Amino acid sequence: MLALRDDTLEFRFDDVHPQAVCSIRMVRTLRIPDDNRDYPLPPGLGRFPLRHVDDYTVRLPAEWSRHGGVLLPMHQAEAMWLRFSTRSGYPFAIKIAAGKINAVTGTPWRNALSEKEQDYMVAPAQPWLDGFCVGKGLVRQFVAMPLGQGHTAEEQLTGAAEHGGLQIVVCPMRREVYDRLFPPRTDHDMLEVPMFSRRTRAPTLSAVTEDALGLAPGGLMRQTIEVDDYGVGVWDQARGLRCFVHLLNGRQWQAATGEPPPGKPPTAADYTRAGLPWFEHYGEGESLAGSSVLANLDSVAAKVIKQDGAPLADNEAVNPVKVVKLGATNAVADGDW
Repeated sequence: MLALRDDTLEFRFDDVHPQAVCSIRMVRTLRIPDDNRDYPLPPGLGRFPLRHVDDYTVRLPAEWSRHGGVLLPMHQAEAMWLRFSTRSGYPFAIKIAAGKINAVTGTPWRNALSEKEQDYMVAPAQPWLDGFCVGKGLVRQFVAMPLGQGHTAEEQLTGAAEHGGLQIVVCPMRREVYDRLFPPRTDHDMLEVPMFSRRTRAPTLSAVTEDALGLAPGGLMRQTIEVDDYGVGVWDQARGLRCFVHLLNGRQWQAATGEPPPGKPPTAADYTRAGLPWFEHYGEGESLAGSSVLANLDSVAAKVIKQDGAPLADNEAVNPVKVVKLGATNAVADGDW
């Protein structure tokens, strides 16, 4: 079952195990400088609001209603990251695509997990994803850009601006594998355990269909995508659940939902000058090498210079001084961050 609770996607697999619950949040964040320097992890600035497509079908394109899923508002050139958490550490395989381009491998979307090349992440070992995996320990940040201008990963790889949005598939670990690998737990242990966090303090149809958004590669960030030590055979793909996340700009969001969009986030320069923290996360497992396909894409800043001959706005380089190191020994609780 897929549910939407408190702006969080909740993937429940009660027929597999009572603890097989995976939650995914889309988190607002700073757009890091896109200058080919690699930066620490930016903070979370609160969850993006999410709304059921089914509640607004009369204001949305028919194709969106067929896809179902949820609506999410973003400003142009705004960044996001995805937060994964699981109940009692129950393991899941999670696939993420942007415009039906796999964010880990750069390959075209398919629901099944690849047996040849790992094209998914494993939670809770992987607590979040900030962008396209372009190298070992490096991602390019997810940045929202209008479809049709050539910025998005989808357009750069396929030549078409057809899908946009995010696609998510979540597969639980098979029950028999979980029972074998993990010993029985007490009632106290079965409480939900938070994973690592990055904490900080009806209009016309045409108004919704114009200027659709997709995700483009932004600045470089230090983040690992961990290798699946379990192997692809442990994941219950037959019970996997899929969700489509439709991205709307502020005008489209208000046209569809009647709600004002969130305000624009601060720039990375403003945030850093205020002395607020950035983050480093050190995983314990081996990391994937990254996709050469995704590494060869133009970043947003590079594409803007090629097309307009001018630099990207609000792209001032910063020097994060306050960097908080996160690891297994200093996990902090989730919150509205």
